[in-house]
Amino acid sequence: MSSIVSDAPADTRPLAVVTGASKGFGLEVARALAAGGWDVVTLSRSRSVELDQVPFLTQVQGDVASADLAGLVATVGDRPVDLLVNNAGVGGTGTNLASLSADELEHCFSVNVWGPARVSGALLPNLRLGAHPLVVNITSRLASLNRQASGEYRHLSSSYAYRITKAAQNMLTVCMAAELGASVRVWAVHPGRLRTAMAVADADGDPAEAAERLVTLVQADTETQLAYIALDEGPLPW
Repeated sequence: MSSIVSDAPADTRPLAVVTGASKGFGLEVARALAAGGWDVVTLSRSRSVELDQVPFLTQVQGDVASADLAGLVATVGDRPVDLLVNNAGVGGTGTNLASLSADELEHCFSVNVWGPARVSGALLPNLRLGAHPLVVNITSRLASLNRQASGEYRHLSSSYAYRITKAAQNMLTVCMAAELGASVRVWAVHPGRLRTAMAVADADGDPAEAAERLVTLVQADTETQLAYIALDEGPLPW
């Protein structure tokens, strides 16, 4: 996106929406965007005390797994949305076929796939008003069918439900990009091996540093229509 001045007046600041921002990577992304010249609206199930004191940031309580996004839509109003970061996500516990449950798979699908689809659809009219609108679906390297099939991640323990639904989220990203064409760009972004609640064994990255990398990337690249990229590695194979 075009160069942004961090002390720009509120009515000239581009608007970003971040889901799942009450903790971890989402919280750091919201904080970095607000500090970097954006107005930010967050959607999270619980309110973050840490974000209460951040200027140019409005918190909305809500669940991406719920059909009720009225609070988010009302808060955004008719403003253009230049950036939507679909960060809200959940993991799972079933690491083998015998322990996979229908309830767990359904819950992960509701949050990891239907969640970003629902929020993106609700804000699509606002996104279409943006100058260079971008939807970032926060995905995982573990969603790469290419790398999973090659056995590259065989040493890492992760739930069936998480891997299945993150791969489905990647397909959602591809479908959205195909439908929306040049009007709204859509990326799948793996934030890196971050030390968060859902981290796997080799996670050693700082969420705040990854958030800064994401903000820098989205502000610098106004052209790429579809991407699957790791912030600590570069392009990933689908």
